[in-house]
Amino acid sequence: MRQTLRVAAYAVCVRDDRVLLARSPAPGGSHEWVLPGGGMEHGEDPLDTVVRELEEETGYRVEVTGLLGIDSSRRVLGRGGLRGPVDHHGVRVVYEARVAGGELRNEVNGSTDLAAWHDLDAVAGLTRVRLVDVGLGLWRERPVDGRTHPPGH
Repeated sequence: MRQTLRVAAYAVCVRDDRVLLARSPAPGGSHEWVLPGGGMEHGEDPLDTVVRELEEETGYRVEVTGLLGIDSSRRVLGRGGLRGPVDHHGVRVVYEARVAGGELRNEVNGSTDLAAWHDLDAVAGLTRVRLVDVGLGLWRERPVDGRTHPPGH
């Protein structure tokens, strides 16, 4: 089975009890909310990745104020075909950041199509990826080991 590894960096930006999220198109024409951020380019530092991705996806220039933790997930993708299934391992570095400048805007021709602030109390009602909950858990709990759950879950 082929193996892939993707390392990415994301930010939890909370201001006035609201969190900054980006909306990503999902399969079937639906959408799901994600933490702003994304994949590292070869040779790029994760901190530089999160600053670049936040500006691309939201229009904001951010200042990273802390490292919240690392989320690691592993799953098998695909069901056969010519290349067969893939054992995918994702490593996501989660930072805390604050807006330092720029104007809120939507990404054009990218992986997201909308950026918006959401009340923290309303996040549970959003269609969102698991990483939103992981990031907010790290932000709230500040675990010493940087994890809110056992690895691989």
